[in-house]
Amino acid sequence: MKILSALCACASLMLSVSAMAEVVVVVHPSNGVTMDSGDISRIYLGKLKSFPGGGPVVPLDLKEGSSTRAAFVDKVLGKSESQLKAYWSKLVFSGQGQPPKSVDDAEMLSLVASNPNMIGFVDAANVNDTVKVIARF
Repeated sequence: MKILSALCACASLMLSVSAMAEVVVVVHPSNGVTMDSGDISRIYLGKLKSFPGGGPVVPLDLKEGSSTRAAFVDKVLGKSESQLKAYWSKLVFSGQGQPPKSVDDAEMLSLVASNPNMIGFVDAANVNDTVKVIARF
């Protein structure tokens, strides 16, 4: 009986991982930037302070606990939530950087739509025509 229970739990976990929503990276519609996952990762880790074309970039993050954020951190940054928190704690403590501002989904779209220097990410299902999708994960 314990084996059956363990198999059901394992199958449930696999299904929930495969059912993860698609995460999209968005910018202001007037922003003509093209970026790969490496560029996006460097921006969100504070290693790149401008868009590839040279304009300043202001990354926005979703609040902790968001499943979209967890997927982004895993797929794009290649870290766990705890690893990312430790990474930023070290940079903040040493005075080498500040993490991106955390906002909710609605605020993310609103801020990106109003500022060509901002970049953000949301669940693909939440995208509207006020922003431009530049990457999908």
